[in-house]
Amino acid sequence: MTDAVHRVDRATQPYVGLRPYDRDEHVLFFGREREGRDIATIWQATGLTVLFGASGVGKTSLLQAGVLPRVEPERADVLPVARVSPRGIVSLRPRVTGNPYVLALLSSWAPEEPLSVLAGLTVSDFLARRPERVDRYGDPVPTLVAVDQAEELFGGPPDREEERHALLRQLARAVEEHDGLHLLLSLREEYLASVLPYERPLGRGSRARFQLLPLSRAAALDATTRPLERTGRSFAPGAAERLVDDLRTVPFLNDEGQTTTVTLNTVEPVQLQVVCSALWDSLPPGLHEITAEHVNLHVNVDHFLTGFCERMLAQVAAESGVTSSEIRSWLRRTFVTEHGTRNTVYEGLRETAGMPNAIAEALEDRHLLRGEHRLGIRWYELQHDRLIGSVRQSQHPATYLDDARAALARRSWETARGLAEEAVRASGPGETWVRAEALVVLGEVAAVGGEVESARHLLEEAADVFATLQRFNGVASALTAEGRLWLAQGQYARAVEQLRAALSWVPNDLPAQLALGEALWHLGQPRAALALLNGAVALAGEPPAEALALRGEILADLGRPGEALRDLDRVRRHQRPTTIAARALALALAQRFDAAGQEILDATADESDSGPVLLRAARVYALLGQHATAEEFASRALNAVTPGLPPHLRKQAEEFLRRTA
Repeated sequence: MTDAVHRVDRATQPYVGLRPYDRDEHVLFFGREREGRDIATIWQATGLTVLFGASGVGKTSLLQAGVLPRVEPERADVLPVARVSPRGIVSLRPRVTGNPYVLALLSSWAPEEPLSVLAGLTVSDFLARRPERVDRYGDPVPTLVAVDQAEELFGGPPDREEERHALLRQLARAVEEHDGLHLLLSLREEYLASVLPYERPLGRGSRARFQLLPLSRAAALDATTRPLERTGRSFAPGAAERLVDDLRTVPFLNDEGQTTTVTLNTVEPVQLQVVCSALWDSLPPGLHEITAEHVNLHVNVDHFLTGFCERMLAQVAAESGVTSSEIRSWLRRTFVTEHGTRNTVYEGLRETAGMPNAIAEALEDRHLLRGEHRLGIRWYELQHDRLIGSVRQSQHPATYLDDARAALARRSWETARGLAEEAVRASGPGETWVRAEALVVLGEVAAVGGEVESARHLLEEAADVFATLQRFNGVASALTAEGRLWLAQGQYARAVEQLRAALSWVPNDLPAQLALGEALWHLGQPRAALALLNGAVALAGEPPAEALALRGEILADLGRPGEALRDLDRVRRHQRPTTIAARALALALAQRFDAAGQEILDATADESDSGPVLLRAARVYALLGQHATAEEFASRALNAVTPGLPPHLRKQAEEFLRRTA
């Protein structure tokens, strides 16, 4: 061999990883020779060819790198492989009109044509504009048309059903009007039944179906070894076999810790590509022969698949705003049985087992889930048994706890509970702090659910554990949560006592200071609350919005509009009705009546039963000269319960009504 052959070019990646093969990568595409040859032959001889298989089985790769290169250009007129997804077209409206499915198809065939030109064409019109191709004998050659991911023709938003049917009718007419038009539809197998009513008109009586299955062991070995022929590397005897057989061996772990293994007859192409790509990237420069020892050292199938799973979850999390911990926890609870086997669940109208349908669809697109239709209902399961271990792989407890606290902030109570429990399960024997942190989250969730006694016990236990561990911040956190619990119960003196205890552990703890300021205000000590908040804001580098909002509310109640507006103007986003009502009061006190009137309408727009909101509304309307409305709001404030007026504001409301009587 020459030096050029022996040289290993690490920039030449012989495996494509997760993405499909392109047409110009057919020299790297192995393991599907028979399928590529058979489909190329069938497509040229048949009116309609339906290529179907499970998600991730390699239909797009086969079509691009296995079928198209086997069609001789002299014997057929092949249009570019098309997609009919309307998403990109719809986003251009109203500048571009017309059926978005038809436009997507035509623009796939003629990407250089402006959409404004294609918008006025039918499928038949487009084909009629193309020059007729003939072979060397002068006979017309067949026109080959392929639609990849053709399930988009048979499923999607109900409001676009007629547009999808219109494209199918146009395709059927094109088949009638253009002799020699051969159509290939590539789709997921669960959509096969949807094609049946259209097979006759789309194929004019000439139709065939081809099911694409996972790779056999021999095909998987070809797909593993033969792409290396141009790289200067090769597998030593037995090395590739070890890799492929690892992928065929699936462990099952049940909830009792018992493990069994099953050896399958096939290999999933997407998993093979993930593992082979990771192996290639892990090999040292200058290596020419990949031995069984290299496979043993560098190939950890479960590790690679877990990494793949992590990357896909991170992508979906970034797109959806739901943390990867939440998605992983949902996958484990929903799709893995207590026996360690795959479970199936159905897709609801908006959610799948409590998770938005869009997330399940995104996971299917990334080959973590597999979907199929049964009796008109879509069902999901993990894409492969081998992913069970990856899904069940626990994250660090701190990650679960961070995500649980984020869920609390979003008011996703059940999610927070589930993640806190996951943190405890993922913790080791010596990680008592994890249980304490989880107890705080569980206590706050219980408090929101009205389980007051349970919440109190959980928070007290958390404080005790933190104290034993001498984690003073943790003690303050638990005591602050318990103080907020007393505050929500209207027991303001108990709340003040508890929150002062929290500050005795961590004197400058900002959450405790804010909660204590609110408790003092409710207790009728607004000036004490104001002094505390002034100190908290001064110590904070960037004053938190909660501190500014609470201080602004108190200043407005005290009749200090200029100072109140300085704070409230800094927290204009995501304001609570109580804050908006305080701003309205401050504006009215500053004689900015037009702005005050609009703000108080916003504050009371949701038919609020908040005593402080209603009392501030009464004061605003009195300043606006609308005394009857002011009396009505003051009366409602006295009867409000969510929350009711604290004692000092109740006295203020009663005096207000006496003055206006």
